[in-house]
Amino acid sequence: MTLLAMNRPQQALKSFERVIALKPDIPQVHLLRAKLLVDLDRHDTALEAIDDLIAKFPTLAEAWLGRSNVLFSVARYDEALSSAERALALKSDFVEAWQARGNALSELKRYDEALAAFDKALGLYPHFAGAWHGRGNALYELKLHHEALVAYDKALALAPDLAEAWLGRGYALIELRRYREALSAFDRAGASMPNLVEAWLGRGSALYELNRYGEALAAYSKALTLKPNLPEALRNCGNVYVQLKELDKAVRAYDRALAIKPDFKLTKGGRLHVKLQLSDWTNLNAEISDVIASVRAHETPIAPFEFLAVSSSPADQLLCAKQNIADYRSFPAVSRREIYAHERVRIGYFSADLRNHPVGQLAVGLFEAHDKSRFETIALSFGPDDNSDLQRRIKSAVEHFIDAENMSDMDLAAFIRRREIDMLIDLTGFTMHGRFSVLARRGAPIQVNFLGYSGTMGADCVDYIIADRTVIPEDHFRFYSEQVVWLPDTFQPNDSKRSIAERKPTRSECGLPEGGFIFCCFNNTYKLTPEVFAVWMRLLASSPDSVLSLTETNSTATQNLRREAKARGISPERLKFAPKMPLAAVHLARYRQADLFLDTLPYNAHTTASDARWAGLPVLTQLGETFAGRVAASLLKAVGVPELVTTSLEEYETLALRLARDPALLGTMKDKLLRNRDNCPLFDTARFTRHLETAYATMWQRYQSGEPLRAFAVESVE
Repeated sequence: MTLLAMNRPQQALKSFERVIALKPDIPQVHLLRAKLLVDLDRHDTALEAIDDLIAKFPTLAEAWLGRSNVLFSVARYDEALSSAERALALKSDFVEAWQARGNALSELKRYDEALAAFDKALGLYPHFAGAWHGRGNALYELKLHHEALVAYDKALALAPDLAEAWLGRGYALIELRRYREALSAFDRAGASMPNLVEAWLGRGSALYELNRYGEALAAYSKALTLKPNLPEALRNCGNVYVQLKELDKAVRAYDRALAIKPDFKLTKGGRLHVKLQLSDWTNLNAEISDVIASVRAHETPIAPFEFLAVSSSPADQLLCAKQNIADYRSFPAVSRREIYAHERVRIGYFSADLRNHPVGQLAVGLFEAHDKSRFETIALSFGPDDNSDLQRRIKSAVEHFIDAENMSDMDLAAFIRRREIDMLIDLTGFTMHGRFSVLARRGAPIQVNFLGYSGTMGADCVDYIIADRTVIPEDHFRFYSEQVVWLPDTFQPNDSKRSIAERKPTRSECGLPEGGFIFCCFNNTYKLTPEVFAVWMRLLASSPDSVLSLTETNSTATQNLRREAKARGISPERLKFAPKMPLAAVHLARYRQADLFLDTLPYNAHTTASDARWAGLPVLTQLGETFAGRVAASLLKAVGVPELVTTSLEEYETLALRLARDPALLGTMKDKLLRNRDNCPLFDTARFTRHLETAYATMWQRYQSGEPLRAFAVESVE
């Protein structure tokens, strides 16, 4: 024991073995030797030693506990549980055995049973720090983060240097969005145990959430120094590189993580999404097929939003959504599904994007046009505060603007309940900063998926999805967990007050040639696919004086797309890359230098398509199979030019070439767009708002009368 205290484990082991040789019938020495063997990673020898002890003393509860601990250390959790239960059968008040049982049950994901075991241990000995720590871990896995934090604090009150409890406390605080406190907890864990890899991982996660990406990367790098093949650290490095816009490094980090753990949750899809952003199409079809096969195999390879750009199947998208929410416990509903007696229906717009963001740009006019005599509007904002003109306009448009970014999910759901919000309208879904856990706790009697995410949430806690007959035809209803609500014109609101700079920038200022036909596509690069790009290159080949203007996103994508053009016989210089404009009005004016916007599939232009039409630029699209692939068609119909919707790539290519070669036909389309712009449903914000309010009223009236959820269509208001 003295040698152990002096950190001389090999000599300590020899001393234990000498004792056993001299006097083999002292059980405690066998147990100490086995524990030391585990610490030295000699697990097989440790298990042999314990089994020899059990052979000599089969009714010794401590020996069965020792066996449970050895088996736990090698992740043989079923056997560890069985051995802990043998110990308890011999000694029912054996506190440490109850803890061992709880630990094994936690690893087997039987968290409620684990809690009962830890509670039994604490009932026998309330001052047992290890049991409080185990209880915290089980509560954390049940996503009861407030309760977990209380348990960790109990453990630390009894054992202030218990590194594992500081670690658990840090992770619970991250879930509660208390990132600075979490950072301090991880630092305390590291101070108690400097080589605790998980403390460095947690520190990186807290720093990541605080947008301190350089420091997060350093923390993950430290974790990798301690454990070079740690897939979590490698994946997290990839996530940091994405935020730093160092996408090539992100791919390499994901590659290393997948080499160690090929089925690592969300990593395969994250890597694929970054490759699409880089327009790196190497082995692309095989990788897409692999991700789709993994989704169908009920794995979780990709986030639902990333899957929209990969999948052409609404059935697969539903499956992907369900897989991504499967880890969420079925929370007790915060709302008791009351029928509130309010004079006005309280509408809570729940979003990370109530700022200078496409969702904010589309929805601000809706907020302003709401009938405040019938609806009380409350914005629950949990995204960054950008202090933009658009955000200030949104704050003025709604009656209450709540900054909920730092509220925990439980606190936010409880806040929604206390404010008696009748209907929670989620404008974020599975996009960046989405907070499904709030929806899962159901703070409002009615919850709706609208605008921010172009697909199903796959969840019973979301009652309706706002759509139209184009984006979700009736024969697709089965692919949506929500009840579908059809608006009469289009599902997408628009702001009829958006300004376009009066001065149109010259072609030269846009980096375009003075003559020739200008094709353009200002979609994000992750929406570009080799199949559609091949059509574009054939169009350039058939129109010798034409160029293609694309969004400039990153230098690697620019290089890759130019290389792909060259491989298809097109001069790379005929691809022009438009930098992002800081002023939206100038960006919209830039559209007027193009002749035809070419859409993408399987993920269409959404806000960019509305931008183009607002600027009077025709958009050519192909009707896809999923919501995300049918948006442009919905918008074209709502602006009165359904003839620009095609149903195959061949038809798409033929019509694009015809428009490029027939100035009169193209001019007719542009004239029609300009004539329709100020009186078509797409840009009639007041008309759209009346339709949406009718949908809200119908949902609420049906809820008040106790009717079951079902799909319905809103009749047009002329």
